[in-house]
Amino acid sequence: MTEIWVLCAAYLIDRVVGDPRGLPHPVIIMGWWITRLEQVIRSLVKEESHLKLAGVLFPVVIVGGSYAVVWLILWGATFIHPVLAWILGAWLISTTIATKGLADAGMEIARHLVAGDMEAARRSLSMVVGRDTEQLDEPEVCRGAVETVAENIVDAIVSPLIFAAIGGAPLAMAYRAANTLDSMVGYKNEKYLNLGWASARIDDVLNYIPARLTALLLVTASWLQRLDGKQCWAMIRRDAHLHPSPNSGLPEAGVAGALGVQLGGLNYYQGVASNRAKMGDAKRPLQASDIVATIRLMYLVSLLCLLVSVMISILL
Repeated sequence: MTEIWVLCAAYLIDRVVGDPRGLPHPVIIMGWWITRLEQVIRSLVKEESHLKLAGVLFPVVIVGGSYAVVWLILWGATFIHPVLAWILGAWLISTTIATKGLADAGMEIARHLVAGDMEAARRSLSMVVGRDTEQLDEPEVCRGAVETVAENIVDAIVSPLIFAAIGGAPLAMAYRAANTLDSMVGYKNEKYLNLGWASARIDDVLNYIPARLTALLLVTASWLQRLDGKQCWAMIRRDAHLHPSPNSGLPEAGVAGALGVQLGGLNYYQGVASNRAKMGDAKRPLQASDIVATIRLMYLVSLLCLLVSVMISILL
């Protein structure tokens, strides 16, 4: 029963407090260790062909280390007082979730658009996406914001909650470490093709089931919010597989179907064009209200996922 209360407390902490800038965030610490480990590996391994084997060290050291450190912290806290361990566990789990952070980022962009301040909207979007934003018009800024919120429903909400339900704060933090690894070294470019392959693969594997759960929750949430649940499911089935990621296409296609818009298309990264598969049907241009609608969908999916996580915790 304690684990259920810790899980619910973690969710509430994230919804209300989020990630205060004054407190150290575990992801920053993970990023520091990932950078240091990369430097060590590159200094010791000179042959590019050997980097593929060396890349296995990232998930072993960073993911395994994150699990071990959190487990030891909570184990030590129990000797001081069990309540301290519960409080620490709830806070640590809350740092792996980003419901409030996603909503705040999306709403900031929407507010700038409603106010007619395109420069501020582009600037806010550039803080959460890797694409070039300087020349984007309003529908493209909206698309970037909707895609970001939709895609991150899996790795910023559903996955950490599910892993927390299964293995508490240690497993949730191990998942966050794997996701951070993917975002830092999991690129399929010349620099990380060999060194980052294991990090990219483990992130895909860990998100595989949560992404499919997210698809089902999105259909349910669309129906409950009187959006187009039927089209949500239809677009997931039709378009999700077009995404280069085996997981990210599910929430993006689902949101596109629920809202009756089209996501994907032409993006530029440091001036280089990149065509992403289009998802959904372009029944109308995207607008600021679509960002708000996506955030509402995300909130309801997070609540539904919390209920699923509580049931998993009870069963285990």
